[in-house]
Amino acid sequence: MIWKFPHYEIDKPIDWDLIESSYDWFRDMKGVEQDKEWHAEGDVFTHTKMVVESLISLPEYKILTEQEKHILFTSALLHDVEKRSTTTTEKIDGKLRVVSPRHAKKGEFTTRTILYKDIPTPFFIREHIAKLVRLHGLPLWAIQKPNPNKEVIYASLVVNTKLLSLLAKADILGRICLDQDEILLRIELFNELCRDNKCFGNQRNFPSNYGRYIYFNKLESSPDYVPFNDLKFDVYVMCALPGSGKDTYVNKNLNLPILSLDNIRREHKINPSDKKKNGQVIQLGKEKAKEFMRAKTSFVFNATNITSDMRSKWISLFMDYGGRVKIIYIEVPYKQLLSQNHNRAHKVPEKVIESMITKLEIPTPKEAHDVMYIID
Repeated sequence: MIWKFPHYEIDKPIDWDLIESSYDWFRDMKGVEQDKEWHAEGDVFTHTKMVVESLISLPEYKILTEQEKHILFTSALLHDVEKRSTTTTEKIDGKLRVVSPRHAKKGEFTTRTILYKDIPTPFFIREHIAKLVRLHGLPLWAIQKPNPNKEVIYASLVVNTKLLSLLAKADILGRICLDQDEILLRIELFNELCRDNKCFGNQRNFPSNYGRYIYFNKLESSPDYVPFNDLKFDVYVMCALPGSGKDTYVNKNLNLPILSLDNIRREHKINPSDKKKNGQVIQLGKEKAKEFMRAKTSFVFNATNITSDMRSKWISLFMDYGGRVKIIYIEVPYKQLLSQNHNRAHKVPEKVIESMITKLEIPTPKEAHDVMYIID
């Protein structure tokens, strides 16, 4: 079944009034200033409509599949959604400029939340859109990155780089600026960089998952490197919002010792909101993990782990001891999540869950040896 963005039908005129009346995040783009040198067309609202109209008129867009068209349309509509919250002024080379720092990163989180809660979207389609929003500027700047090859190879693991290129092209065509031709040339260079790295329109293949992890996490490595498998035990890192069913999954599928931070809190009667004592929980958890790892015992690390920063600190520890790490991400629909949380023995306040949804970072293949997605 094809997922469609509401209020958009392919090959029919866009009903901008309907979209504006339906979504506050779209209305919020009105009046959000942009730097006139780079965006002489006007505010973010005007720019976004021009980007979408430019996108659907591209010959490359017209030959995409129906699903790809809806993915790109939605990405274009949301690509600058968080300029509303990040736009400010800054002196650059002595001149006051309008800038929107980190709007793409924040936009990824907002896009994920909208497509999870308000416009229910299948997981992999939602994540493709969220990452297109996050990376929409990459084709413009990839060649200036410290390691352009690694940038485009990573991008290929989370988005279709051909679609990313089309989004970037529409972003440029949907603005009025003096350097349009120069920027379009950068996008062509991005395309060639992807082709050189065997990842234009497809994921870059790695000989092994271990090699993939080393490539993204060690300074000097080749995507074709095949490391000797010297891993000594397995660590299953659970990742999910409260109420998603982590405990149920672990009990049904993983017959292994469990390191649970929640259990440590309950054992020591520590409130999850007590930040000072939660440091003690972390230390107790690390000591328990080291006991397993010194004995080369495989185990489950059961915690919410909803951000990459949370996960990376633990994963680094597990790998230092020679562990093979597999992240297991679990997700259920929004309404089911709230219902399951309400009915669990140790329910989390709903306002806490709502806050966690806005901070959720889905695990990506560069974070561990393996990543598994269990989606209801």
